[in-house]
Formats: sequence, structure tokens, C-alpha cells
Amino acid sequence: MKDLLKKGSIIIVLGTGGVGKTTVTAALGIAGAERNLDTALITVDPARRLRDALGLKRLGGRPTRLSRGHLAAAGLDPALKLSAMMLDVKGAWDMMAERFAPDAATRRRILQNPFYERLTAEFAGAEAFAALQQLYDLHETGGFELKIVDTPPAAHAFEFLEAPARFTRLLDSRAARWIFTPSLSAGRLAVKLASQAARFVVRELERFAGGRVLSSVSDFFAAASESVDAVVDQLRKTEVLMRSDAVRFVMVTTPEADRLVRARELIDEMKADGLSLSAVVINRFLGERSLREAARGSAGSALEYLDEIRSLEGELADDIAKGNGTGAVINHLVRHREQTRNAVVRVAEFARQIPPQVKLAVAPELGMDAMHDLGGLHRIAGFMTSGIDMVEVLENAVSGGSVARRSRRAVFR
Repeated sequence: MKDLLKKGSIIIVLGTGGVGKTTVTAALGIAGAERNLDTALITVDPARRLRDALGLKRLGGRPTRLSRGHLAAAGLDPALKLSAMMLDVKGAWDMMAERFAPDAATRRRILQNPFYERLTAEFAGAEAFAALQQLYDLHETGGFELKIVDTPPAAHAFEFLEAPARFTRLLDSRAARWIFTPSLSAGRLAVKLASQAARFVVRELERFAGGRVLSSVSDFFAAASESVDAVVDQLRKTEVLMRSDAVRFVMVTTPEADRLVRARELIDEMKADGLSLSAVVINRFLGERSLREAARGSAGSALEYLDEIRSLEGELADDIAKGNGTGAVINHLVRHREQTRNAVVRVAEFARQIPPQVKLAVAPELGMDAMHDLGGLHRIAGFMTSGIDMVEVLENAVSGGSVARRSRRAVFR
């Protein structure tokens, strides 16, 4: 990943839920560290699988360095500089309150407010907001040479990219400015909140505080009124960072038809918003054997075992007809052959449709144990950094090598 894994880069890993973003993020972290870069991972991992794979007893809101012993046990260079941190949603919001509140009394008033507690836990986009703030803080401190962010799960991955602008629009709107104008009393602010314009600003939040919504929201807005300008300024700086040359977006998807359709939609959404996607990783694509053959430059033989299945099908036709155990195994293999070929065709078509400047890489289908082990993550990193031209491999696999080579180069070289 020569163009992306470099000093000063920020890699944002996008994708819908269930495509393996956390696995790919961790593998990219290993690849970055192996390029002598002091690398930090920011991950959202509710099941804490990444913590186990990285050998960390705790994975919290501050970067934790992988131990030399754990790296050595996995066959990696113990001198690698790789740290990981868990997204701390509440901590990131609290840090904003502590940073921008004018005094200690106001900070306590905000942090102890019931509405604020619900806001940080449940408001749509709260995780994206927190991840961006943690990323911004890491960037400002300059403590790491490469930062890789595993984006929070969302209804659609574009939510993460929209978070800074969304919060800025909310806080900087005319209605919000009216609400945040200091009032003589909470009662007067409550009257403001009852108006149609104000309800537009807080309509997504009312359900959190139930019958106490007016009093807790009123108190929160009154306490936060002096911090709004500073928060809006911070959000704008974060949005500028997200659109800077330092940031590269990598999208993760899988070979299923619906996932590839959603990936193409995301590419179009990013283009419409003026954001450039740098690379796509097709995760859980083929097995290690097939991809290993491709990595050796033998594109024609990468899928030849599927033809072996066809030969077996012919040789054991009688067993298949009888429906015995051998026939059942062959039927299973035949289904696997068709599913694999269909996946290759789908991914090849996807590769033709994405813009030429968007690079393509693949990661193999591994067992669950391998994905939760540092050695397995290292193997995935190896495939993604193999330097093979996956577009050429896919086209050769589909057409038998008759398609002219394209100029696109692999991303992870």
C-alpha cells in the first residue's frame, strides 16, 4: 500500500456493518507498522475481538502499545510500533465539555445533566462524532506517524463522513443560535423550546428525557450556551481535516451481490460530496490457496481447482445419481464451484465499474480463529500488500486470459 501507508497519512476505513472493517483495519495497522511507521488504530469493536487478537488485556480510550512478547510470539518483529485504542464515545464528549466549558461549575452542570447523558449514549451520529474528535486529537498531538480509523457501524457508511457538517449545521443554525442565547431563567428558555423553530432543532432529542424533556434540555442548553462557538469552530476544523490531502478513504465490502451494489452507491455518494475514495478491499474473497496462486503470478491457475471439481463430477456421476455419501460430497463441491465462479464474475464486473483511480485489493476468507489471532491478521495484511494486479487476475479468471490487460495497479504494494 505504497501510496497510502506513509508518514502523515490518516486512513478512514468505511463500509456497512458485517463486512469485516475491524479485521481489515487491524491488518492495515500491521502492514503500516511493518513499514517502520509508528501506527495507531482507532476501532469500534463492541465484541472486543480486536483486543484479543492484539493480545491486549484492556483496550480503552487511550492508545495502548502491543507488547514485544506478543509480537514475537506471532512471528512478527518485536520492535514494531503498533498501538490500538477503543472508541470511547462518552469520554470524547466529556473531553469536549471539559475543554470548552468556561468554568468548573458549568462543566459539572453539563456532565451531570440527564439530557446530556442520553445525548452522548443514543443520539444518531454520537459514535461518529466521538471517533472524529479522538482522531482530531491524535492528529493535533502528532504522536503517531500513521492513523487508521475503523468507522462506527451505521445504517450507511456515509453517516461517518457527514457527522462534522451535520453537527455544525445543527449548532450553527438560526434556531439553535436563538436557543443558545442566554436567558434570564430556565422558564424563559422553556418557552423558547416550545416554539416551532426551536422544536426543529431538538426534535431528534425529545424522546430521551421522557416527561422531563423540557427541564433537562432547558438546563443543558443554558449551561452550554457559552461553549457553542468553540464547539462549532472545532467541528469546522475537523471537517477541514477530513477533506485534506492527508486523509485517504478505504472501503471494505464482500463479494455478495447486495454488498457490491451498496459499495457502488457509496462511491457515487462520496463523489457527489467531493470526496475521493482511494481504495476498495474485497474481504472474504476466495480462499488462501486461490489467492496465493494469484500472488505467485499464476492467474490462470488461481481457480483451476474448480475445474478439478468438474472432473470429479464426471468421474463420479453414478455415485451422484445414487445419492450416496460420495455423491453428496460432490454435490456440495459443485455448489461451491458455482458460487465461487459467480463471486468472481460479480467482483470482476464491480472492478470494471469503479473509477480507474480507485485501487483494488482483496483479503481471503479465513476461519474465525485465524481472524482473531495476530498471525491471521498478519496473513491478511500479506495478501493486501502482495502487489498483484487484482483487476488482471479477475479478468483472466473470467475470460481465460483473453482480455487485454488494464493499466490499473494494485493499491497495496
